[in-house]
Amino acid sequence: MGLLSGLESLGLGDLKEKEVFEKEAPKVTESGTVVPVTEKTELDVLFDKTFKCPVCNRDFTSKMIRAGKNKLLKQDTDLRGIYDTADVVKYDAILCPHCGFAALNRFFKPLPTAQEKLIRDKICINFKGVKAPEGEYSYDDAILRYKLALACTIVKCGKNSEKAYVCLKLAWTYRGKAEHLPADTENRDAVLKQLKAAELECLQNAYEGFNAAFSTEPFPMCGMDETTVMYISAEVARRIGKLDEAGRLASSIITSRVAGERIKEKAREIKELVKKQKEAQAGAQ
Repeated sequence: MGLLSGLESLGLGDLKEKEVFEKEAPKVTESGTVVPVTEKTELDVLFDKTFKCPVCNRDFTSKMIRAGKNKLLKQDTDLRGIYDTADVVKYDAILCPHCGFAALNRFFKPLPTAQEKLIRDKICINFKGVKAPEGEYSYDDAILRYKLALACTIVKCGKNSEKAYVCLKLAWTYRGKAEHLPADTENRDAVLKQLKAAELECLQNAYEGFNAAFSTEPFPMCGMDETTVMYISAEVARRIGKLDEAGRLASSIITSRVAGERIKEKAREIKELVKKQKEAQAGAQ
């Protein structure tokens, strides 16, 4: 049996052996040499996008991911995406290599005059320039860009939500670096410990920033609705050890009249994780 079986009576019996989705065939050169099919690499899903810096007005390019070329495989519990080819988080911080202004892609746009002056006076005047990576960005490249984005957001007196979101993305970048750390890295255990500590520090700041933004900023916040921000805050709280707060926020989502069933189910998962952590802590005492 097959998807196309039964077409024999129509004289189309040969079609029953056809593949629904054809596999990419090896390429053959004019001399008859077979070129093997290669796996998709990170560079295959990247392209150079031209930006105009809103501070110095100079053009530059930054690596971006082609739409539809990088498949989402799953998500961490705090909604960090895991993809089949490239880690998206490495490419969300945009840095002008000329003047040093950096921001997440959604915030890389013209600034109010007062904020632009703050960036010029405290960032641009001291910036020594940076050479853009020629190939894909390393995690260290991305970490530097996020740190500059955070510095610029602090300098321009950006919203708490923007600072929190940068911290969250930076935490994800440290996590990605830890997950991809080569097995032969010198003092690997010590490096992993440092990366975990850096991730937790970023998550702590992300939690504090979102918590402050809840009472002072309208929604949507960084492109996210109230339920999504509450969910991320709950999971970040759990990860940094604020278990009671994580449980409270998760419960608020579960009992919400506006939250969808999908995010309610995720909130129930957080409640279960909180319960297990509390039981583990009690057992260790």
